[in-house]
Amino acid sequence: MQSINFKNNRLFYLDQTKLPLKEIWLECTSLKEGFMAIKKLSVRGAPLIGVFSAYCIYIHLKDLPSNKEKFLKKLKESLEHLKSCRPTAVNLSWALNRIDEIVIKNKDKSLIRIKKIILKEAITIHKEDIILCRKIGEYGVKLVNKGDKILTHCNAGILAAGGEGTALAVIYKANRVYKDIMVFADETRPLLQGARLTAWELAKNKVPVTVICDNMAAFLMQKGQINKIIVGADRIAANGDVANKIGTYSLAVLAKYHKIPFYVAAPFSTFDVTLEKGEYIPIEQRHENEVHKIINKVLITPADVKAYNPAFDVTPNELVTAIITDRGILYPPFKYNISKII
Repeated sequence: MQSINFKNNRLFYLDQTKLPLKEIWLECTSLKEGFMAIKKLSVRGAPLIGVFSAYCIYIHLKDLPSNKEKFLKKLKESLEHLKSCRPTAVNLSWALNRIDEIVIKNKDKSLIRIKKIILKEAITIHKEDIILCRKIGEYGVKLVNKGDKILTHCNAGILAAGGEGTALAVIYKANRVYKDIMVFADETRPLLQGARLTAWELAKNKVPVTVICDNMAAFLMQKGQINKIIVGADRIAANGDVANKIGTYSLAVLAKYHKIPFYVAAPFSTFDVTLEKGEYIPIEQRHENEVHKIINKVLITPADVKAYNPAFDVTPNELVTAIITDRGILYPPFKYNISKII
């Protein structure tokens, strides 16, 4: 299973807004299409939008001027434009900054050569992400025991990364090792990434999964039906504060009360050590229609009421038991231990 496919210099993506009812693959042929695919969440997940954005830039090169000076100027503008489509997930700007840096280093080369270098870098970012996911799974499985009942939130799997994901990479690895783990997927309102996406991909990969409404998690913890929580991340500050899909913070608070380990899984590219703490992480505000309607179709609120729709929240580091990375498992004090690997 994969969520994007770059083949013969063409970029294809699985439209995640149509899942789980339809599996529709679309081709991205321009920067505008790539921007909208990310903005509309057809392509989503912090690691994946980093990989996808790098390929988008390569696809866009055909539309840039043939004059080198103008080419470099327009390329810079395109990179900044694409960065703006989703502000919270740092992997997007991380990947595009890599493209920018390698172009700057090779700006004296011919345009043909620069284009080849950009393509090579995009492919490298993709290959690296696959390896990072595998390493996260290998480290994270050490925290899982036979018969564990694991809760995850939103989607941090194949649909969110170049490889098996972050949180779900741990779950996939654990399922191969123990065969008897059980996974609960929060539905993840308002866009139901847990119910639509996580449940879909886990079922496709024969991992036992049960979908629960977001407000059922505390009840299951109280009854001893959950003994671990593993989530992904969109940005992690230098002190270990974690921005992830809205609802993550409340799960961390519940986990603390019920003495359940709360783990975050993320590659090194998700850390933003330029931000001292989580309060400085920009939180994306999305359209209120996502709250008013289910899958932007069925109205479930009075049409004339307001809706508030932050896409992410920030979990303070003191609620995080450990952060599972591709470079090892980090424990408190997070600020010190993050500084050692980044």
